[in-house]
Amino acid sequence: MRLKLALVALLASSPSLAEPVFQREVVPHHIYGGGWEHFVGGGVAVFDCNDDRFPDLFVAGGENPAQLLVNTSEPRGSLTFQPQADEMIAVTGATGAYPMDVDNDGVLDLVVLRIGENVILKGGDSCSFAPMTLPNLTFGDRWTTAFTATWEKGSTLPTLMFGNYVDRQNPEGPFEACDTNDLFRPAADGYAETRLQPGYCPLSALFSDWNRNGRADLRLSNDRHYYVRGGAEQMWVMEPEPRLLTEAEGWIDHELWGMGIASRDLDFDGLPEVFLTSMGDQRLQKLTQADLPTWKDVPYEMGTTAHRPHVGGDGRPSTGWHVAFGDLQNDGLDDAFIAKGNVDQMPGSAMDDPNSLLMQRPDGTFFEAAEDAGIATFDRSRGAALVDLNRDGLLDLVVVNRRAPLELYRNATEGTGNWVRFALRQQTPNTQAVGAFLELDLGTHKVLREVTVGGGHAGGTAVPEHFGLGPSQAVRVRVIWPGGVASDWVPVKVNTSYVATRDGDQVHLQSY
Repeated sequence: MRLKLALVALLASSPSLAEPVFQREVVPHHIYGGGWEHFVGGGVAVFDCNDDRFPDLFVAGGENPAQLLVNTSEPRGSLTFQPQADEMIAVTGATGAYPMDVDNDGVLDLVVLRIGENVILKGGDSCSFAPMTLPNLTFGDRWTTAFTATWEKGSTLPTLMFGNYVDRQNPEGPFEACDTNDLFRPAADGYAETRLQPGYCPLSALFSDWNRNGRADLRLSNDRHYYVRGGAEQMWVMEPEPRLLTEAEGWIDHELWGMGIASRDLDFDGLPEVFLTSMGDQRLQKLTQADLPTWKDVPYEMGTTAHRPHVGGDGRPSTGWHVAFGDLQNDGLDDAFIAKGNVDQMPGSAMDDPNSLLMQRPDGTFFEAAEDAGIATFDRSRGAALVDLNRDGLLDLVVVNRRAPLELYRNATEGTGNWVRFALRQQTPNTQAVGAFLELDLGTHKVLREVTVGGGHAGGTAVPEHFGLGPSQAVRVRVIWPGGVASDWVPVKVNTSYVATRDGDQVHLQSY
């Protein structure tokens, strides 16, 4: 608390930064379409598929073909993208995708979630892709809506979790017919599958080492619309045999129409806050104690519920989907974007439900800024991403809409603070250092960030980790590598992008 008060005073005395402003850009036509099985999903994967340092987009299409949009933007210029003509990419039935280096060759691959059989596409040169097969890794005819991955201790392949929604084969569905979830862990002969049950229709999943004990556990955000009763949010402890956390261990059951997950240490205490989107209020939760898995909703007065439309006059409850953290003014405080939109024609929820942009104040409270920023559109949004697409040091915005065109916004905010970003690399396995922690020392306080795969709603990013710094000029970084060994502190220049490569237990920084 003492640290937070000191930071409030410091940030309040810093020069005032302009509120964020976004410029809508022309983007190739793309629509996430389809019937009731595509009411959910609509994710976007953001990653660099041709090694030119500019992030590219893989956008799920539902019943329409998925698209790969290659970034052709000029540095600091307008955002431009070119569709890639590749039949391998144009899969139908895709609900979302996540980029990661599955096979440890240093090139990012794509895990594509589908209605039907999921697909893993192996990344190659110049944004080319080919089918990837791994021993004993097979997918059935499922309705997959969530994904997360991690590298467990001693494993040469990643652990993969696929969250499955309603059981398409259950004649009693859809209500009370949630499917089981699939956990694939490396084994001597490839992969061994474990069915995680009961399943409660997850729409988001995240492996995270929430208490820094060296093990990433699995959190699932579940949709009570289909589990109806007897279910809740879940946290699986990844012991030799996965098991659910219990009330006796500090876990509190939360029942909500869970859609998306994001995790970030917002108050610099070294413990992650968790943001859960839902049909109704959005839940920002704080971990109350480092050694207990007890998250509690933050007070309503913090301004994070975003529970009704903030413009447009539709007073019914909002429906939140993808949630993403990012510092949009580089003032040193993370903000949150929430994609919103009615499931379809649910009369109890808002039909005119603009996306939300929650900006963080120095005292830790948030205020709505989407309308003033120019991004409060009324389409049924689903997936999204906050990422710097033109290398100007500002986070831009991608929004996938259901039955409406893809949206692309360039962050045109002026008078922003300093920033720095890092792409982590290490030798095989786990070339992207998933599970590492980046720690920044700004002199007044430290900022902690975990590298994860998963979360959001049906889509994620594999891009350099971006940190807003505010007025800070003297910054040091260290990396706590997977396995828990920390590098020495290394000074960095502000307003610079780095590749941070593991050298033994140390970190070698190369700017670009």
